[in-house]
Amino acid sequence: MQSGAYGASLAGGAFDILSFVKQPQTILRLLSWLFSIVVFASVTAEGYINTQKEPTNKCVFNGNDQACGYAVGIGVLAFMACVAFIILDAYFPQISNAKDRKYIVIGDLVFSAVWTFLWFICFCVLTNQWSLSQDVHSADAARAVIAFSFFSIFTWGLLCHFAYGRYRQGVTDFDQGYADPANDFSTPYPPAPYPSDAPTGYQQSPFSNSQEQPGEYQPPSY
Repeated sequence: MQSGAYGASLAGGAFDILSFVKQPQTILRLLSWLFSIVVFASVTAEGYINTQKEPTNKCVFNGNDQACGYAVGIGVLAFMACVAFIILDAYFPQISNAKDRKYIVIGDLVFSAVWTFLWFICFCVLTNQWSLSQDVHSADAARAVIAFSFFSIFTWGLLCHFAYGRYRQGVTDFDQGYADPANDFSTPYPPAPYPSDAPTGYQQSPFSNSQEQPGEYQPPSY
C-alpha cells in the first residue's frame, strides 16, 4: 500500500501548520472542542442551584442530577478526545505504516459516530427536562447548554463523515495498489524445468521410430 493512504500526504513530508489549521477536519475538531467546553463549563458553573425549599444543590434541568451529570460527562470526554485526535491528525502524515493509519482512522470513525449519537441523546434529554422545569433559574446557561449540545451533533456527524471518507479512500488505494498474481495474465509462465538444449515443441515419443520397420509388426519387449 502506498504511504499516502487514508487521505494523508506521503510520510516524511514537512509539516505545514497553516495548511493543517485550514483543513475542514481540523476546523470541525476545534469547534467540537469549543462546544464541549461551553457545555460542561456552563453546567458546572451555573447548572446547579439551591432553593429555599431544598438547600442542597439541584440541577436546573427539572432537578434531574443525572441530566447534568450526563452533559458534564460526555462534554469532558469530548474535550479530551478532540485534543487527542488533533494531535493524531498532526502526526498522521508522519506515519508510514498503513496498518497504524487504518487503526487510527477506524478509531476516529467509531468514536465520532458514537459521540454523534450521545450528543443527540444529550440534546433530547436536556430539552425534555428543561421543558418540565418549574423553577426557571440560570435560563441563559441552560439554553446555552441545549444549543451547543445541538451544534455538537452536526460537528461530530461531519467528523464521522470525513473519517468514513478517509477509510474508503484507504480501501480504494489498497484495491488499486495490490494485484493478485493469479489474475495477472500479462506475466509469462515460468519456463519448464527441461534442459536448455531440449526442443521446445512437441516431445518425441518414448518409442523410437528406428525400432520399427515399415510393414513389420514388432511386439513390445517386457
